[in-house]
Formats: sequence, C-alpha cells, structure tokens
Amino acid sequence: MPKTAMVLAAGLGTRMRPLTERVPKPLVPLAGKPLIDHVLARLTAAGVTRAVVNVHHMADQIEDHLANCTAPAVEISDERDILLDTGGGVVRALPKLGDEPFFVHNSDSVWIEGDSPCLLKMIDMWNPDTMDSLLLLAPVSETLGYSGTGDFAMDAGGVIRRPGAGESVPFVFAGVSIAHPRLFRDAPDGKFSLNLLWDRAIAAGRLYGVDHEGVWMHVGTPDAVREAEERLRREHA
Repeated sequence: MPKTAMVLAAGLGTRMRPLTERVPKPLVPLAGKPLIDHVLARLTAAGVTRAVVNVHHMADQIEDHLANCTAPAVEISDERDILLDTGGGVVRALPKLGDEPFFVHNSDSVWIEGDSPCLLKMIDMWNPDTMDSLLLLAPVSETLGYSGTGDFAMDAGGVIRRPGAGESVPFVFAGVSIAHPRLFRDAPDGKFSLNLLWDRAIAAGRLYGVDHEGVWMHVGTPDAVREAEERLRREHA
C-alpha cells in the first residue's frame, strides 16, 4: 500500500493564462481552494502520509503555501535550476521517495468519484509482482474538458497499449499512477517524459490500467476551470 506520493507541481501553466500570470497553476483556485489542496486531500484520504512536491515556476509561492502542511507531510523537490518534465522530475526526487512503490499525481488532476474512491481502487489492484506502473484511466466518454481521441486501450486483465495509427481508443490518462522504483532503472538524465518509461513497460507487458468510474475533469484552461466548478456545484447540489 503506497504511503508516499510524488506530486508534479513544477509546470509553467502556460495554457492557464491569465490565471497563472500571478500564481502558479497548482495554486489556481477551484471550488474555493487551490488545485493542489484537492490533490493532497485525496492522497491523505487514501492513506498517504508523505508527499514530495516538485517546484519550478513561482516556486516560492508553492513552498509558502505548503510550509505548514502536515496531512500529508510535504517535502519539496527543487527544480528552480531546470524544468525536468514528468520523468526527469521524478528521477530527481527518487532519493526522497524511498524504495517502496509510490503514487505519482499531477497537481491539476480533479475528478468526481464513482462508486469507489479511485485511489483506493488503484491500491486494491496494485500488484508489484506483475506491474512496473499502474495508471488511472478515464473513459473518454466520461470526461470534462477533454477533446482528444484517447491515450490507451486496455484488455480485460488491465494490460494497456498505445493506439495504432489512426486508431481512436477509449481511455485517457487521468493524471495519477502508482510506480515501482524499478520503473526508473536506467532512466535517462535530465529532462524527459514519463511516457518514455511507460512505453518501455508496455513492451515488457508490465504497464497496467484501472478504469475511473466517475467523471474526470481536464482542468487545463480558464474555461475548463469554470466548467469544472459548475459541474462540482451541480454534483454537490
């Protein structure tokens, strides 16, 4: 059961402008609290006790906001010198993450739960003997703010693959995964995407997915923030 999480909070938030002209994207408010607070609350509810948060853009603001966070306890991974992308960011933080499997959670991944909390469903499915990483996948038909043709297909056992040329696939990555440290063995230095390591795991048959039962919201633009807030208001009403 993962007790540690890597929260990816170092992005520039370019598509979220003008909201990110004065605050970093993880601190953009959604339904009355910053995006990263939604993430940390979900991780805490899933039993995570420690989170490593990487920072780059407007790093001081994020550090100040999280300075007194105790649930989970927060440690900063500093990327002020260079933005390392998702894969490189995790590699820099590995000494802080330890030797056990851990969550990797985008700081802007927001959703409405289905019948079971997504992170607990991921924990139930996680099998370190057969998996190097387990991704939360949302059905394209149950997303808000996403207009693509999907990222992955998934078989009945949860093994996932990339789409073929011109193929539309039913699932989009929902911004959360569980990773075993061995996923990063022989990873490149510097800046690179987690997709590089996922493709390697796909080739080895060790990348799995679990389907999201609720509504996943792609909160990437100011319009998407407004749409997500309206959907959350309707849900709570």
